[in-house]
Amino acid sequence: MTTIFQDRPLKAPMVDAATEAFWRGAAEGRLLIKQCTACGKPHWYPRSLCPYCMSERLEWRPSAGLGTIYSVSVTRRAGPTPYAIAYVRLDEEVTLLTNIVDCDLDSLRIGDRVKLCFKPAEDGQPIPMFTPD
Repeated sequence: MTTIFQDRPLKAPMVDAATEAFWRGAAEGRLLIKQCTACGKPHWYPRSLCPYCMSERLEWRPSAGLGTIYSVSVTRRAGPTPYAIAYVRLDEEVTLLTNIVDCDLDSLRIGDRVKLCFKPAEDGQPIPMFTPD
């Protein structure tokens, strides 16, 4: 079976104080992840305390935007347009929930290498997603 990716409407993200820098980075074409300066570990999702050592000493750092599919599912019944939802394990050792785009969705496999790309939301805000590398 072949399911070719099709663009679909994306809702504008909810931007708040905890995620403002992340979305500003996305608007500049960068994927930012938080890293604790106390223990040195990166983490995802953005939060005000390190989940490993509870430190408040966190910095936004750019990701190379490269990773591996950890888990993937093609969703066909959630709306008129099928899409691939996946956990991607970044080379920086954080895992994030995202979409895989611009490919045959049925060809995606766990372990496939992916790279960062962006798709515009309805308000024009770039949303980070991934495509096969």
